[in-house]
Amino acid sequence: MNIRSLTRGDGVVIVAAVLLFVASFLSTWSCDGSACAGVELPMAWDNGALVMGVYLAGVIGAALIVVARMLPNPLKVAGIDLGQAGIVISVFAAWSALGAIFDPGGSLDTGSAGPDAGAGLILGLIAALILAGAAVATPLVPALKGALIGAPKPQTPQPYGGQPQGGYGYPGAQQQPYGAQPGQPQSYGGQPGQPFDAQQAQAQQAPQPQAQQQAKQPQAPSQGGEFAPFWFAVPVARPLYGEDGAPTPIAELAPGNWYLAVEQRGAALIAQTQEGRRGVLQDTTGIQRG
Repeated sequence: MNIRSLTRGDGVVIVAAVLLFVASFLSTWSCDGSACAGVELPMAWDNGALVMGVYLAGVIGAALIVVARMLPNPLKVAGIDLGQAGIVISVFAAWSALGAIFDPGGSLDTGSAGPDAGAGLILGLIAALILAGAAVATPLVPALKGALIGAPKPQTPQPYGGQPQGGYGYPGAQQQPYGAQPGQPQSYGGQPGQPFDAQQAQAQQAPQPQAQQQAKQPQAPSQGGEFAPFWFAVPVARPLYGEDGAPTPIAELAPGNWYLAVEQRGAALIAQTQEGRRGVLQDTTGIQRG
């Protein structure tokens, strides 16, 4: 599971589920006057149909939505996608909460004047409506599709197959001549153990035939347009297709992770996942370069 694949809409779903769970411990009836003195008002857990049809249904629906979002591949049970099942259960919980607010007493025969809706039913209806609205609107509203947790910057993004900076044989690393003492300054062309001032004077007085030859020789044109591998992150989940051109995705790139682009084919990129799988990323709009 990848928590960084959660979207802003999933964050709203989580908050609404927490409010719904808290509302289940509040009173479902409201009573005013001296007749209600000493009367213990019921809560949702005193009514099995109410707690199962509204509160627990909403929490279960939210859990299915969040779990389905964090999984790398869609999980289906009996051919039903978990995320879609969570959306349907969330809408059902909101519908049940709306019915409970209109008839708080339910099948209880209290005569012409029934009990009024309490704080548990009112807060439960608000939370259930927010939960159902976020669950339905997340795949449709671009603002809710954004990543809930931003992707961290890679510490040292390097070209694909490059050596660490400063390592043995790296072009940017300064190698000390054989026989030189550690920490002793050296100049190009100086002898090991020779004072730095003497080396500098010798370097100024010595002719520089190599520099003159390089100045006379025409420089070869640099090869431009070459692709340089880079790290990138996707703003929303994107499918990764096989390099053989098959229409079925082989993996899914999730927001919050960094992937390595190793090759470019037109507008598409050849991306490599953390597991070493390579594939074609056809939709490259809005990617974040590292």
